[in-house]
Amino acid sequence: MRMLMYNRDARDHVRGQAAESPPGRLLLGERPIELTPRQKEILRLVRAHQPITGDQIAELLGVSRPTIRSDLSLLVMLGQLDAKPRVGYFLAEPAESPAPVPWRDLRVREVQSLPVIVRETTTVHDAVITMFLEDVGGLIVADEEGRLQGVVSRKDLLKFTLGNASATSLPVGMIMTRYPHIETVTPEDRVVDAAKRMIEYKVDSLPVVEPSSGDGQPPIVVGRITKTTLARLVAEWGTSWS
Repeated sequence: MRMLMYNRDARDHVRGQAAESPPGRLLLGERPIELTPRQKEILRLVRAHQPITGDQIAELLGVSRPTIRSDLSLLVMLGQLDAKPRVGYFLAEPAESPAPVPWRDLRVREVQSLPVIVRETTTVHDAVITMFLEDVGGLIVADEEGRLQGVVSRKDLLKFTLGNASATSLPVGMIMTRYPHIETVTPEDRVVDAAKRMIEYKVDSLPVVEPSSGDGQPPIVVGRITKTTLARLVAEWGTSWS
């Protein structure tokens, strides 16, 4: 189950206001946020079937899981939904002491998604299949301990396979960008800084890793953050606040 992971403290900032708001209309500070029809339907489905996974919600709505990813992200951020790995989504309990959401200080851990990981020995063919099944633009390569080994993008796979019929049977380790020549972020980094890093290095996503332990080993992968995630969040916030 692939769902966005959020920090409870950040969500609690808005729950008190959300609990006192009229149905389908939330208050963030002094600004009203109008939920979309699909977001209201998601809340209704969760209320009726909780706990329920993102895939099950998408199936009941008749859409794909990626289609509602940003809706679920916003509802969790607004404190309307809660999520637990291997359990699913359920209605969140309101917080007792609300405070304004510090958007500019939003942390990566609050919006990061689960990483899509392959091994260095995974064939190019299997990597391509995984990329399309998971609907991602890149894969993170890690070892059995989850330590970062490299990354491989859609462009890497395309360049390697064009005109090379036997390329699909080769391991992704031959074409990946290897650590430490990879830009990463930690869960405590600001989302705005992650966005700036993506722009600076012209990449579509960044692995989220645990802070270095100083032992010289590659860091452990705990998530990923993508341009798509950022764009969806901005679009949802902009639509809700307009």
